[in-house]
Amino acid sequence: MQENQLKLDGIDKIILNHLMKDARTPILSISREIGISGAAIHQRLRKLEASGLIVGSKFMINPKVLGYKTMAFVGIFLDSSSKYKEAIKRLKDIDEVIESHYTTGNYAIFVKIQCKDNEHLMQVLNHQIQHIKGVARTETFISLEQQIDRQIKI
Repeated sequence: MQENQLKLDGIDKIILNHLMKDARTPILSISREIGISGAAIHQRLRKLEASGLIVGSKFMINPKVLGYKTMAFVGIFLDSSSKYKEAIKRLKDIDEVIESHYTTGNYAIFVKIQCKDNEHLMQVLNHQIQHIKGVARTETFISLEQQIDRQIKI
């Protein structure tokens, strides 16, 4: 256990669990359940934000509603590790790339991409990702179904 690790009490955990399920949960309803004031909850949330534990909040959209029905993971092999920064810079310009990771193992970079269909995926791979200078080759895995989507348990 790290010395500087943040200590959460039971009240912090209740607050966080409510807001992790739905960030729009009214503070007043949480305060009624816990039995402390809304101001005390806001103060705790500011402390948790200042600690770096809470890094923001955002609305999540359902990409399928916009027609993006194909999710894929792409392992990217670079011909040289010195090409990493430039490859990442170019990947950031591809809207369909929604995550990237610098990894150990076979791939230098592992990305998650969201496309409308398999044809769109092929276009992104063949005309964008594989044209990035330094990309030697790619290996693609199409997700058939996402069964788990969660955060670390508090």
